[in-house]
Amino acid sequence: MDETAVQATLSQLPAVNEILGESDVVGLIERFGRDPVATSVRRELEETRGALRADPAATVPTAPELAQQVRAWFAREERPNLRRVLNATGIVLHTGLGRAPLAAEALQAVQENGGYCNLETDLESGKRSHRGDSVRELLCELTGAEAATVVNNNAAATVLTLRALAAGREVLVSRGQLIEIGGSFRLPDIMETSGALLREIGTTNRTHRSDYEQALSERTALLLRVHSSNYRVVGFVKSTPLVELVELARRAGVRVVDDIGSGALFDIPGLTGGHEPLARESVAAGADVVLFSGDKLLGGPQAGIIVGTADCVELIERDPLMRVVRVDKLALAALEATLRLHRDRQLALTRIPLYQMLSQTEAQLQRRAKALRRRLLRMLPGLDCQVVRTASFVGGGSVPAEEMPSSAVAIRPTGLSLDEAARRLRTGKLAVFPRLEQDQLLFDLRTIQPGEEAALATALASAVTEEIAVRGAR
Repeated sequence: MDETAVQATLSQLPAVNEILGESDVVGLIERFGRDPVATSVRRELEETRGALRADPAATVPTAPELAQQVRAWFAREERPNLRRVLNATGIVLHTGLGRAPLAAEALQAVQENGGYCNLETDLESGKRSHRGDSVRELLCELTGAEAATVVNNNAAATVLTLRALAAGREVLVSRGQLIEIGGSFRLPDIMETSGALLREIGTTNRTHRSDYEQALSERTALLLRVHSSNYRVVGFVKSTPLVELVELARRAGVRVVDDIGSGALFDIPGLTGGHEPLARESVAAGADVVLFSGDKLLGGPQAGIIVGTADCVELIERDPLMRVVRVDKLALAALEATLRLHRDRQLALTRIPLYQMLSQTEAQLQRRAKALRRRLLRMLPGLDCQVVRTASFVGGGSVPAEEMPSSAVAIRPTGLSLDEAARRLRTGKLAVFPRLEQDQLLFDLRTIQPGEEAALATALASAVTEEIAVRGAR
């Protein structure tokens, strides 16, 4: 088709003002303003012109049709980028999905403190205070430490502590503890960032007390113990107990920092992979500083928690970097509420979602999976849907290789690939993340919280129904 014919086709397109007058678009103007809507109309027209140039024989859309397209664009644009999802992967602390879900008390605290709050103001005196004061006493109470402070994550806590206590001096670390944290952030890199000098001792699988003794010198600032968290060495292994490191450090006049990683405050039921280090135990053993995360086995918001002796915590808080890595009011509000629940172990186990998920038995999960299957079959008769045994994981860099028996609903979609089915579930009105395993989608009930089954079933039915409609149209 020649250019004259193309121009004749393009001339049939409605004008911008005509589309702006359509009822669908008038409502958008009232909500978003004329300029943003007009810009969207022009963009839609430009894309349509491009499509018609590529295929001049195509039908020219009418003003109402283009108005609907503009409305659809705004509907997509209104969706927030950060959205609630249903985690059906069976990975409890899923890093990509926000790790630990917060307790209702923590969510309420976030909402209540979203506006003005006494973040850095003492209500009694009206004078300026420290933003960590809201959780300081709670952390000391729960860990037995003299002092405490909070930063935005545990990597920051490690950098800040090393910088404040060991900049320009040596830190002794067992080679078996030179871990790589998620995101390719390695302990040697953290050490270099802090300005401390890494001194590796021992071997990957065996480090003795004598290795520390031989490496100690006037250049040594502290001994650092790091919990392996996301990996485990088994077999012919040896590590030096914390109490021995503390005894050695006291004689040498240096400090001990214990990075316990996941940050459990008590033994958590449901975990069978061995005893996780507890903050209170490290403090009782004499560590000068103990570091741990807020959003792993503590079950709270992302935070790096620092507890220890008053002199060490004071040095850490005086460092200028403290302002760079400080935690915001919403995380502090959620952390305070989570810590208050930890005052009573039974209350924490029943109110914090992390512990609820970890403590579910295989029999409980199987009953829930069977109920979900019945619900799905009522909505979608003939769906290839079975209850299967599977394994859940703690995840989040905590308790490596810890498998927990679980139950899942397994679905084999017809007419579309597993990847496409998973994509439709992720991009639906309510995003759902299943686990893809062999030729089926698994929906692990351990990470589907009670009360979410109806929403999961609706989202799944919507994805499958859409595929049936598409196949029927063909």
